[in-house]
Amino acid sequence: MKQVERILAEKLLGISAIKLQPDNPFTWASGWNSPIYPDNRKALSYPAVRTFIKIELARVIAENMPEAECVAGVATGAIAMGALVADELGLPYVFVRDTPKDHGLENIIEGTVKLGQKVVVVEDLVSTGNASLKACESLRQAGCEVAGMVSVFDFGFPHAEKAFRKAGVKLYSLTNFNAMLDVALATHYIKEADIQTLKEWRDDPAEWAKR
Repeated sequence: MKQVERILAEKLLGISAIKLQPDNPFTWASGWNSPIYPDNRKALSYPAVRTFIKIELARVIAENMPEAECVAGVATGAIAMGALVADELGLPYVFVRDTPKDHGLENIIEGTVKLGQKVVVVEDLVSTGNASLKACESLRQAGCEVAGMVSVFDFGFPHAEKAFRKAGVKLYSLTNFNAMLDVALATHYIKEADIQTLKEWRDDPAEWAKR
């Protein structure tokens, strides 16, 4: 898995699906200032990267959640990748909205799930974990059993790890913040001096900009 972590981190950095700007931070939708900005949806535009992610996510599911009977993508970032993974595994597919539609059937789950169905959830990235776990809760309320979750990238925030444990959801990620830092340094994307800045941000992202 270590090799996959580094290979994928290099691929994501190479297509600017992950950008690092320690000296010129981004502003996230949450209002956080951040030296990193991930957009894994860019991988969809690069067939080789897209295929690598699809195959590796399917492999992780087959190895760790062979009981899975359905794949669910989390809207909106993982809708497309989730569908690709479901197709690779030959399983039914649904996607889960953040909130119900405000018209028509007002669905929060798009597609068909069955009572007791074992569902694996696909995410493009896990940061706070709030949206990811909300999707899991929606599936549980629909009568499904959440077999676990796979993601392309995981920041490894301590509070997110705690939230996943509390919710009883196993998370398997292809690559992560630490692997990305190792690769970024080895490929001269960032300097050694930037490592401390990036780690300080990961340890306390909400307060980082105030320091």
